[in-house]
Amino acid sequence: MDNDALDSQNSNKGGRKLIIMAVISIFITLCLTTISLAIYHYSGDIYLDRSRPGYLPDTEEVKTEEDDEEGDYNFEKSGPLTSEVLDEYLEKLQIEVDAVNAYQDPFGAEALSDEYFGIK
Repeated sequence: MDNDALDSQNSNKGGRKLIIMAVISIFITLCLTTISLAIYHYSGDIYLDRSRPGYLPDTEEVKTEEDDEEGDYNFEKSGPLTSEVLDEYLEKLQIEVDAVNAYQDPFGAEALSDEYFGIK
């Protein structure tokens, strides 16, 4: 009987130790995650992640209503394709083609140089 009582006491101690170890490891994980997210936020790297839904663009990148009127044209994905719709699309496409053609040698090596991008 003494051996059975000792075995049950040892198994209870092992279970308690396992639970304590799990709680401590979860606490350490939460602390390290909190610290790493704080560093990520306060270092400013959070603003470099453009895939993040809450990304705040620079003031130069903010689009105005005028930009929207001149900029992207969304071709209707459904509905009838009439000559008026096609003409409007081709007109908007020609604006984009003219903008690309306005560059000097847009597909040359110069287009990727540091000077072209204004990097000193």
